[in-house]
Amino acid sequence: MAATYPGPIARLRNPAVTGALPVILGLGGCKEGVLAPVGPVGGAENQILMETFGAMMLVVTPVILLTLAFAWWFRASNRRARFRPDWSYSGKIEFTVWIIPLLLIVFLATLAWSGAHDLDPYAPLKSGRKPVRVEVVSLDWKWLFIYPDYGVASVNEMAVPTGTPVDLRLTSGTVMNSFFVPQFGSQIYTMAGMQTRLSLQADRPGTYRGLSAQFSGDGFSDMRFTVRAGDDASFARWIATARASRARLDAATYDQLAARQATAAPSLYGDVAATVFDHALMAGAGPRPLLRAAAARASSRQGVL
Repeated sequence: MAATYPGPIARLRNPAVTGALPVILGLGGCKEGVLAPVGPVGGAENQILMETFGAMMLVVTPVILLTLAFAWWFRASNRRARFRPDWSYSGKIEFTVWIIPLLLIVFLATLAWSGAHDLDPYAPLKSGRKPVRVEVVSLDWKWLFIYPDYGVASVNEMAVPTGTPVDLRLTSGTVMNSFFVPQFGSQIYTMAGMQTRLSLQADRPGTYRGLSAQFSGDGFSDMRFTVRAGDDASFARWIATARASRARLDAATYDQLAARQATAAPSLYGDVAATVFDHALMAGAGPRPLLRAAAARASSRQGVL
């Protein structure tokens, strides 16, 4: 009887193939994340990732192939394979198994050292354009962006001009968080009472997603923001739209915003006091309203007892 082979429909019904299809189709649609950088920082980090992956594959691939080759050669039915019960040492094998990992470690160490210096988040990006300054405050569970040179601010929305470095000063009004725009690269932590800095740049216009990469409570999963990158005209229109807002952001308004432990829809402030970021920085260094309220409840319970 002639052999019969399953057609394409029958092959698709195979459980292994059916299970792999969603993964393959999902990977084919990936257009975001660290593997799709849009700026010099994200591009440099992606290059380091690819170089590291390539170096690791130089070790992993031969190990897998040699494992399969050894299993095939020393199978029970292969009479050409010699059994050496008294063998104990081979200088060539010892040299090979030690020199290759050593070279790999030296390469990865050099890559990590140079990358850590070249991608120092506090170092300004080289550019002929003046950086756009943005002050960032992480709150429960939202992000506040202040543009001190323009006198405007926004919640859960950040606009940047393409081809222009963005100089970020970051702090937290509550617990520790992590500022991260995957396609821009370089996540950095925000901490109460402390200031961190980060330089980023977008080279292509578009709308990108930002998030907190540090668990910070019940609303952590919704602690996301939008980054709108466009040309100078688009950025100017966004600034004009923000200035048209009648909302004012000062120390009192900031305290009210920080006290609301909830996610928030994107909003704009057209008038921002110059000391809001410093106020957030100093307020984070002392007892937060939530801690003061908890202490007050504890003392009241002790009074009842």
